[in-house]
Amino acid sequence: MTEFAKTYASALYALAEEEKKEDALLEQAKQLGELLKAEPDYLRLIDLRSVPKQERLSLLDGAFAGRVDAYLLNFMKLLAERGAFCELPGCLTPYAALYDEAHGILPAKCVSAKPMTEAQTARLVEALEKRTGKQIRLSVSVDPSLGGGMRVEMAGQRLDNTLAARMDRLRRALVPKP
Repeated sequence: MTEFAKTYASALYALAEEEKKEDALLEQAKQLGELLKAEPDYLRLIDLRSVPKQERLSLLDGAFAGRVDAYLLNFMKLLAERGAFCELPGCLTPYAALYDEAHGILPAKCVSAKPMTEAQTARLVEALEKRTGKQIRLSVSVDPSLGGGMRVEMAGQRLDNTLAARMDRLRRALVPKP
């Protein structure tokens, strides 16, 4: 994430917060991010200096006017005018982080050896919320190579209770130090 992206995302978030539109813009930004991930050529087209600026702005109007909030559309146009439309996906991540921070949400990632049931996931979220005092937004994935257990990453911490990690700790404890 670039300083440019952080600066512009911060400005967009401040405006959205002032206008009480941070929820709507977050949802639209997520959808926009998915759309641009699926169509990366669109990013490059809007950044092409060989296409006149008015045409690039008209393309944005044609594609997004009435479909996204005017603030988000104007934000996209601002980036396009500055030749930085390719930075848009990078701006969406810090926007979401600012939203999470302001709303007491802590993103967490869990990797488990086997798929977790809804009840197990709910218990994990509850335990993490109790531990952190924040609302947890948990993303879960499965990696059978872990052998068993799970690994949780959040706020720069890694809680690793996988079989692979436990075996590694045991191996280090049993191997004499030189």
